[in-house]
Amino acid sequence: MSHKTTVMAVVNQKGGTGKTTTCENLGVGLAKEGKKVLLVDTDPQASLTISLGYPRPDDLDITLSDMMAKVMQERPIEQGEGILHHKEGIDLMPSNIELSGLEVSLVNAMSRETILKQYLDTVKQNYDYVLLDCMPSLGMLTVNALAASDNVIIPVQAQYLSAKGLEQLLGTINRVKRRINPDLKIDGILITMVDNRTRFGRGLANLIRQQYGKYPTVFNTVIPRSIRAVETTAEGKSIYLHDKNGKVAEAYANFTKEVMGDGKTRQRVKSSSELVR
Repeated sequence: MSHKTTVMAVVNQKGGTGKTTTCENLGVGLAKEGKKVLLVDTDPQASLTISLGYPRPDDLDITLSDMMAKVMQERPIEQGEGILHHKEGIDLMPSNIELSGLEVSLVNAMSRETILKQYLDTVKQNYDYVLLDCMPSLGMLTVNALAASDNVIIPVQAQYLSAKGLEQLLGTINRVKRRINPDLKIDGILITMVDNRTRFGRGLANLIRQQYGKYPTVFNTVIPRSIRAVETTAEGKSIYLHDKNGKVAEAYANFTKEVMGDGKTRQRVKSSSELVR
């Protein structure tokens, strides 16, 4: 019986949208639901690697750039090579600054858009979900992530919604879909860092829903602004361990269920009901 793995890219070319926080907490949320999860840091800045408790990523022996280099050089990859095991039940393929050098060499590589996919094809059968934390740009690494993915999640910070930036991103996704990965789907936009204490925050969340509610889907869950969510990066653990009874942990648990429900929850829940007070 073939095992179906879902590969999801968490992507936005704008920084500061909660992309890494979302990737980490969705991964841990899925693990808490009994799923086997691999997180892959595809950003040379290594934000995901650092936030999962590896504050010196440049000291790691094996990272994603080594694995992609092996694919490019047609060298064998050992089972589980370089994958780190986190105490919260998720696995991590880390990144470091070497990945930016590899991105430059991708330009001249054969099948340059699918190098990451070829690597993931060697490991993904061991997981239910593979989540890719993308770098904040639309360069070759992000194209590789989109080419390797089944679904895309787009975190958008409510306060700084850039319609133009979102249109650029949707354009890139559509080009990848047309030329490289016809099965690529946008799972939805996740609105992050919403201050629900203000009418402005709620109004903006609803405005984004009106503007983008049909295509692509906007998740019902919104992630509230919280200093606790920022603190997790320095502590090497998810929001579930850092502040398990807080509003952000509750929101990410709801978001995880939406992702697992593959859209069913999104139609069923009224758009305002998931707004965390």
